[in-house]
Amino acid sequence: MSTAKGKFKKITTHKLREMKAAGEKIAMLTAYDYSMAKILDGAGIDVLLVGDSASNVMAGNETTVPITLDHMIWHATSVVKGVDRALIVVDVPFGSYQGNSSEALRSSIRIMKESGAHAVKMEGGVEVKESITRVLTAGIPVMGHLGLTPQSIYKFGTYTVRAKDEQEAEKLLEDAKLLEEIGCFSIVLEKIPADLAKRVAEAVDIPIIGIGAGPHVDGQVLVVHDMLGITQDFKPRFLRQYADLNKTISDAVGAYIKDIKAEDFPNTEESY
Repeated sequence: MSTAKGKFKKITTHKLREMKAAGEKIAMLTAYDYSMAKILDGAGIDVLLVGDSASNVMAGNETTVPITLDHMIWHATSVVKGVDRALIVVDVPFGSYQGNSSEALRSSIRIMKESGAHAVKMEGGVEVKESITRVLTAGIPVMGHLGLTPQSIYKFGTYTVRAKDEQEAEKLLEDAKLLEEIGCFSIVLEKIPADLAKRVAEAVDIPIIGIGAGPHVDGQVLVVHDMLGITQDFKPRFLRQYADLNKTISDAVGAYIKDIKAEDFPNTEESY
């Protein structure tokens, strides 16, 4: 059981800020369906991200770009049904907010109304300031996302570490301050140097959640399929695999097949 589970009946954006102020780290994972969300919430996870990474791990796409707003709402609705305590954040997918604040607002309202989630997440800094501001003025909590932004993969052309040079690092720091200033309740920093992530976490009062951003931030997030070892072909440096469910599931299915072939399942006790 996490420390936070004992202290808080329900995690809110305000509770996350209190956790940062108290020096208590925030634990965050992705979730895309009811069954997994129920397990993760019961285990005491603080934040569940209905990530557009569902495009990769659930749909088998190469990038997050193809997933649609309707897909994200479907996944989010499933997750909400399995959660009692965790804060649920939903990615606004590519093409649903960039460059058009009205569309950003419509997309975010649909996510909140149709799924019952608690907040949305959008990638980018000053470039999407207008869209984020429009959503915030409607009373919808927004989590920012800086560093490696997967929705922009075709712009970057690579998943390499971002903000290694001073110019990009300074822009990222300024973007983080901007996101705090306009009202974001938290920011995800993805795949940036640990010392830069530390500078950002110390420069703002809102929680900074890292993924490949080192230990000196306010919390960590991983894709649950990667952390549990379900996916086997994605093993970046920042990933710690806590289980090997790929092997566990494969072995279980193999045993099931063997028992059927041997006419051992179902046995007398398993029949009516």
